[in-house]
Parts: sequence; structure tokens; C-alpha cells
Amino acid sequence: MKTLFLDGNSLTINDLVYSVYHPHAVQVELSDDAISAINSARKQIEDWVEAGKVIYGVTTGFGEFANVSIGKDGLAALQENLILSHAVGSGNWLPRDVVRAMLILRVNALAKGCSGIRLSTVQTLLDMVNNDIIPAVPEQGSVGSSGDLIPLSHIALALIGKGRCLQPDGSVAPSKDVLEKHGITPVDLGAKEGLALINGTQMMTAFGALATHKAETLVRTADISGALSLEALRGTDNAFDERLHKARGQKGQLESAKHLRSLIGGSEIRESHRTGDGKVQDPYSLRCMPQVHGASRDAIEYVKGIVEIEMNSANDNPLVFAEDGDYVEGGNFHGQPIAIALDFLCIAVSELASISERRTERLVNGSLSGLPRFLTKHGGLHSGLMIAQYNSAAIVSENKVLSHPASVDSIPTSANQEDHNSMGSISARKAMKIALNVETVIAIELLTAAQGIDFLRPLQSSPALEAVHAVIRNVVPFMDEDREIYPDVQNITELVRSRSILTAVADVLST
Repeated sequence: MKTLFLDGNSLTINDLVYSVYHPHAVQVELSDDAISAINSARKQIEDWVEAGKVIYGVTTGFGEFANVSIGKDGLAALQENLILSHAVGSGNWLPRDVVRAMLILRVNALAKGCSGIRLSTVQTLLDMVNNDIIPAVPEQGSVGSSGDLIPLSHIALALIGKGRCLQPDGSVAPSKDVLEKHGITPVDLGAKEGLALINGTQMMTAFGALATHKAETLVRTADISGALSLEALRGTDNAFDERLHKARGQKGQLESAKHLRSLIGGSEIRESHRTGDGKVQDPYSLRCMPQVHGASRDAIEYVKGIVEIEMNSANDNPLVFAEDGDYVEGGNFHGQPIAIALDFLCIAVSELASISERRTERLVNGSLSGLPRFLTKHGGLHSGLMIAQYNSAAIVSENKVLSHPASVDSIPTSANQEDHNSMGSISARKAMKIALNVETVIAIELLTAAQGIDFLRPLQSSPALEAVHAVIRNVVPFMDEDREIYPDVQNITELVRSRSILTAVADVLST
């Protein structure tokens, strides 16, 4: 079993994703430095409470009630009341993977030692992670400033034994019962602990990390589906010439062009029409793949950087700086950095589907492809893959709506004390939905391109693309006559999602 040590400084998206999807293969622990930092900050909080110091959220109310002082005998109730009153989400439960990521991310933020929480409370969160206990968290309610208050409150509610937990079969059980089953005692909150648990950007960052990981898979898989379409459409690789792309110098474009060259190298299909082909240039959806896919590559890389910074940030309020014996009230919980980045991710990933659908349309359009219309030998009696392109078109259109930025909106809360909000949770949920949508669009392109390649037999494509074709044919046979296509799309979507397409190419190119 692997051990992931959280120190608040070095967590990566790859670390997080592995820990989320392999809950029984990873033990998550605090580093020694994190334990020391947590204890130092907690001692500072306790010293201030003992001295009767007035500190927002520790000895005062919250939001509009910040000017109401709370006596020592009310500090524990203050924190529990905060959780109870803020756990007011609505909508469907968030997926298990997102909530597990939220738990790990919240522990990592607390590991920085700026929150003043007790070590025992953080350890109980870790016990939940390591026992794969997943709180039931509604998807709606966060405005993305003062952190993801409502979603994190539902996690905290489970922690104190008054919430609900998702069960493996999809049902929901009282958190007190689930904790007890695993020998975990619900937490009685101390001073500042409720605030430390719910002031943070962990819902939007969890979605952001998981969606960014998907996006990294999609942008490379889009090169592969595009290359397979290029071959089926007997396009040229001249537009991927390294000299052309060096003349522009865009990093992502150079990487996509290099990837496309490696994918097509050694293709009999390409050589079969190198001379005597009457076409002068390919359409943009083929010729400009490096420029379009490359721009998305660059955007995804930017978003990854922002998300990984946020994954390792202290984002509650106030923050405790124990080494200085001081605290600072501010707004690190404001989700604008993540909101803008994830809106950018929505656009970048949507474009991969937009250009993919155009290639699919060319494949099924007999007047443009030179292949049988709708990729069937028996047109008229059979419709072939005609309607598969409809599905892609519908999804691409949906993505256009979802790509409208949420971060340009704001609505005030808490009697106008919180008068600008990021709406980053909406950006985050949209980004994940778009990523899931794009998996399907690229799967449909792979489905149609593989069918097109079969009509060019006995010519062979490149070794890399023949490996992709073989992986597809392992789950979806050649479509000789009409059949239900839904299972075919689902099967290839799973190949995309599981990175089986990428693995097939890597196995060939690495030899």
C-alpha cells in the first residue's frame, strides 16, 4: 500500500487522482512538519481564547454578525451552530470521487498550519478518508466566496455525527452510524474549528483537479482521433511539418504537431496518395489540428498550474501565523482564481469537441469523404452512422451553452457584506460536465474513423493507429448492417476515459 503524506505544499493533481480512485491502495497521512504546524497554530488559538481576545469567527459571530462577541461558554456551540445553519445545500448528491477529493484537499489545506484547528479533528477527517467514508454533499448552494461554505458544511456535519454518508450501493445512511461502524468518534468542535472546516475552495478545486486530469487525457486522445480521421479521409501530413510550427512558436501547437507526425509515421494509406492526389489542401478540421488542439493544450497547462497552487493553499479566514504570534483577516477563500481558470478550461475542452464533430461530419458525408455515404455499404436500406453525428452535434451545441463563463456573474450575500462572489462552483461543475461530454464526442469520432479505415483495406495505416483500430475493434465490430449504436459509443467512451486509447499508442511508440 502506498502512503501519501500531506504537508500543504506538495500535493499534485496526479497524487490526488490516484488517491481518489484507489481508496484501498493508498493510506493518507500528515507529514511530521504538518503535525508540528497544526499544533503550533492550535496553541496560539487556545492562548488567545484564554486571554479573551476578540477575533473574528473565534470569539465573534459570522458575516453580518461579526460585531457580536461570544463568551467562552458559547464558543463550542458557536462552531456547531455554524455547521448546522450552513448545511443548507440542494440538488443531487455530489459524486463520490468529488467528495473524496474534497476531503483530501481540505486536510491538505489544514496541514499548512494556518487554520488553528486541533490535530485530533484533522486526524478524524483522515480516518474518514482512509476508511473511504464519503459524506453526502448536495451539489448546489456555493457562490464560490467565503469558500464553498455550504458543501463543506455538509462534510463537517458528517464529521460531527449529524450528517449523512453515501453508501457504496448509492443509498444514504446517518453519519453517526457510519462513523460508529468504523470505530470513529464524532468530533465535538472547539473554538474556530467549524470555521476552519468550511472556509475554503475545496469543492471547486476538487472538480477542477479531476476535470483538468480528464482534459489532459482528452487533448492527447483528440490528436489520436484526429489522426485516425485524417487517414480515413486520405488527408496529408504536410501541414504538420515541424518547420511550419517552429515559425509560429506556440508551445502547444508544436507538441500537437509532433504528436500527429508520430501517429501517422509509417502509414501505407498516406503513401498511397502522396502523388496523383487532386486535393490541394485539407479542410481546417484536419489541417489546423495542431493550431486548435495546441491552443487547448496551452490553456489546460495554464489551468493545471492554477489548480495545483490552489490545492496547496491556505484559504480560510482568519489565518493564524503562529511563528509571528499573529493572525490576519482577509479573503483567501474567494474563488475568483479558480473560477476564471475553470471557465477557461470549459472553453479549451469544448473546442476539442467542436473540431472533432466537424471531422465526424466529413467522415459520414459521402460527398466530402470519398467513402460510402454514412459509412454503410447498403445505403437506403441501412442508415449506417448517420445519426451518430447528430449526437455529436447535440453535445457540441450543449457545450457552447455550458462554456458561457460563470465567473463574470456575481450576486451579493450576507446583507451585502459579501458583495462580490466568484460563482466558481458553477464554473467547476460545468467544467466536469463538458469534459464528460467531450469524451463522448471523441468516442464517436473514433467510431466513425475506424469504420472509414475499414473501407480502405487492404491498405494499412501506421503502426500506432493500427493499434488504436485494434483496440476499438476489440469492443466494437465493423458495422456491416444497422444495429443499436448506443453500446458502441459507450464502449469506446470507456476506452477514452480509461486511457486505453493512449496506452495503445504509447505501447507502439515506446518500442
